[in-house]
Amino acid sequence: MKLATLALLAGSAAAFAPSKVAQTSTSLNAFESELGVQPPLGFFDPLGLLDDADQERFDRLRYVEIKHGRIAQLAFLGQIVTRYGITLPGDIDYSGTSFESIPNGWAAVGAIPQAGLLQIIAFVGFLELFVMKDITGGEFVGDFRNEALDFGWDTFDEETKLSKRGIELNNGRAAMMGILGLMVHEQLGGSVPIVGEL
Repeated sequence: MKLATLALLAGSAAAFAPSKVAQTSTSLNAFESELGVQPPLGFFDPLGLLDDADQERFDRLRYVEIKHGRIAQLAFLGQIVTRYGITLPGDIDYSGTSFESIPNGWAAVGAIPQAGLLQIIAFVGFLELFVMKDITGGEFVGDFRNEALDFGWDTFDEETKLSKRGIELNNGRAAMMGILGLMVHEQLGGSVPIVGEL
């Protein structure tokens, strides 16, 4: 009986022993040295969007990631600022609807007059079609300076530029998760630290 128990334990322990896995080369290895690949996740592509992708596909997805990260940073900051009670002075329309009377979060969409929503959509469309574009083939993907704006970027050395681009990428990723979390919590109800009652 002892021998049978020992054999059973040895057999079950073998199931958890590491096995040798063959190293395979995939197209993903081509992107493992790109900006944004860092600990603890390293190269993270759980949906397989870069399976058999070329550099052009990677650059398009990076462009979209940077743009959405910038928008999410503005959205998150807008949530925090308006929930703190800071609003624009005056009225949003000629009928006397004040900016202060517009609620926070999703409720604001229903409270903004229809003409105001149309103006917002038109403005976002204008930005999308004419402003947030890489017209001149910038220094990197997502470089919208278009030889018009600088803000001192050209005074940085290459290492500092790479660091700042990585910081922007990570802040954008965090903001995308942050605004998603705020939107979900708002629908669930309750209270969130710093933000307060949703």
